[in-house]
Amino acid sequence: MEEVWPNIGNEVIHVRTRLFAEQLIKQRFPQLRYVRIHTDGNHRATIYAWNEELHLPDKDIRSLRQFAADYLHSHTCFKVKPYHLVQEDMVPQVSHLPEELMQAALNRVLDLEGILEAINSIFSYGELTFNQYDMITGVIHFDYHSESDVPPNEQELMSQYLYEMVPIGSKGEVTFIEG
Repeated sequence: MEEVWPNIGNEVIHVRTRLFAEQLIKQRFPQLRYVRIHTDGNHRATIYAWNEELHLPDKDIRSLRQFAADYLHSHTCFKVKPYHLVQEDMVPQVSHLPEELMQAALNRVLDLEGILEAINSIFSYGELTFNQYDMITGVIHFDYHSESDVPPNEQELMSQYLYEMVPIGSKGEVTFIEG
């Protein structure tokens, strides 16, 4: 499989998913009780956090920004905000994820092949394939080929699962192809 999305020269960039990045932040900043990362693509993401006192001190904001720049996805611009702004910013709720998806999203060496394998193991009545990566917008385009029409609720579920699998700062979009 030709790697034509987030790479630099011959170096394949492994995916830093939302779940993996949140896990790294919690390990590095144990004083933070609540951590949530949200991205809408366009190489931008926001880290929402609070400590035990439901506060985000300025020193933690600075440290989180530096940590994100040094250890998370290098092609993404990170903002840091207090956790309560999750509601105001209309960040989607985290839904229950299948175990195999969780394991893949937390895999340190997740790549495009791993994303396709995980999604295809869950949605086995068709096949998800990579189409293209738009470097300008950070949108990863996928096609899902199936013999029959994919119900809207399954389409939404696949989109939610892809959200958890694509790199921070990117967005996955699926075109459903019947036949």
